[in-house]
Amino acid sequence: MRKHSRRFSNVIQKIDKHKLYSHYEALNLLKELSTVNFVETLEAHIALGLDPKYADQQLRATVILPKGTGKNVRVAVITKGDKINEALSAGADIVGSEDLIEEIVQGRLDFDKLIATPDVMLLIAKLGRVLGPRGLMPSPKAGTVTMELSNAVSEFKSGKLEYRVDRTGILHVPLGKLSFTVDDLNINLKAIQDSVDKNRPSGSKGKYWKSCYLSSTMGPSIPINISILRDSKVE
Repeated sequence: MRKHSRRFSNVIQKIDKHKLYSHYEALNLLKELSTVNFVETLEAHIALGLDPKYADQQLRATVILPKGTGKNVRVAVITKGDKINEALSAGADIVGSEDLIEEIVQGRLDFDKLIATPDVMLLIAKLGRVLGPRGLMPSPKAGTVTMELSNAVSEFKSGKLEYRVDRTGILHVPLGKLSFTVDDLNINLKAIQDSVDKNRPSGSKGKYWKSCYLSSTMGPSIPINISILRDSKVE
């Protein structure tokens, strides 16, 4: 039997296990129940009716959170020529070419997002074993392989994030910090919901959204009413 701390046991007693909460209720409740001494991250866990082993049921896309992630995103760029200066001017934290590739091979991973230009993709192919398991390998679909470095760096630093379903068809997506206002968290959540619906894979059949839970880093998971979320509007 799974054991919980006294703090967590006291928290989960305040949640009705038989109720589907509105997203506003869940956001307010998670903020109210937070008792830890650091700012927690809020996440959405969305179970979709997808089987990712089929190519036409895979979901991988990006979304820009209008209110940001609340995190200082460290962006690295691998490129060459004049693009190096462009990346530096755009605010990239780490910029390099073959030298940076070798540093990553040696274990340098002090960044949250890696962007590359198409002309260096053959050079970084050998980084797949290092970057792949960490979700850091540049990909055109994720917007991290591009010649538009200024836009890419700016977007990822201001709140753009990548999401994908795991092997069981579930999305785990951060919404921001629990210190955000409920309205700001709701705006970010709606942006994610709209993006997931917009990028529904062609092979998806039947019910697309099976369930959605909101949770904080050290808090409980609260099931939300998907219909209310989808029908709601943000201003």
